[in-house]
Amino acid sequence: MDGRIKLRHLQCFLAVMQHRSLQKAADAMSITQPAVSKTIAEMEEIMGTRLFERGRNGARPTGKAELFWRYAGATVSTLRQGMDVLSGGDRADGGVSGGTIRLGVLPTVAPSLIPLALQLFQQHWKNVVVRITSGLNVQLMQQLKAQELDLVIGRLSEPDSMMGLTFEHLFADQLSVVVRADHPLLALPTLSVEHIMAYSLLLPPLSTVIRNAADSFLNAHGVGNPTSYIEVLSVSLGRELVLCNDAVWFVPTSAVRLDLENGILCSLPFSMAGSEQMVGLALSNAVLPSPVTEAMIHAIREVAARQRTG
Repeated sequence: MDGRIKLRHLQCFLAVMQHRSLQKAADAMSITQPAVSKTIAEMEEIMGTRLFERGRNGARPTGKAELFWRYAGATVSTLRQGMDVLSGGDRADGGVSGGTIRLGVLPTVAPSLIPLALQLFQQHWKNVVVRITSGLNVQLMQQLKAQELDLVIGRLSEPDSMMGLTFEHLFADQLSVVVRADHPLLALPTLSVEHIMAYSLLLPPLSTVIRNAADSFLNAHGVGNPTSYIEVLSVSLGRELVLCNDAVWFVPTSAVRLDLENGILCSLPFSMAGSEQMVGLALSNAVLPSPVTEAMIHAIREVAARQRTG
């Protein structure tokens, strides 16, 4: 590689690629916009090609920039990974352990996957810092694109939000309508969707994939969108609300699988066909996974495969 290309050039290039704006890239890097412009101009001169078309609508990457993006991201990522590995120290068997993995996961998916995946992962990887971030799917995907996360376990969403990412399907997660085991609804000889409207509803936040599935279910049964409900994303909080009162909870089945199997919660006997959503692994196209990330991916795949066959 041309020795004139420095790390600051690559970091600046990646920031502009991410934000599609010189000013936003400058803000993200805590430097001035002229400094970003100068660095990109230097890089273009060194490489002998134009990387961005500047205009009122921001900085639009050229075809050459799109081609170079993955390699630049991999270079910066590999350097960071190498420093992480060295900071982790040497293993007694002569290999290298340590490092950090930044894992993003939906709170509704985490209970069924993460504990067992971590158990498998930690059998072979020692002294690794695993930083787990939970949040809305759109937030996690944005953090992945910004290289603030190495891997996300999330849901497949609109094509625009998945640009620059690869998605590997793990399993289809169906929506369930659940209540506590001694809920009054379970004693009714016949049950309709209208009956649940008399109780407090626990729904996912607006604009989430699972909320769209819940709204579609209610509209399909002619009850429309509820005017009074509780929005909750946290599985632990949703569980407590259901166990402590007569709430009816719209939740992905995987999030409450153990409680359903143990009879702590019960799924109301509605047909939820069509509410399935794809859950999978998302990675940034601009970064090559580190050995630590690859090991975590392998553990997650194994746990997901067990759940599919179990």
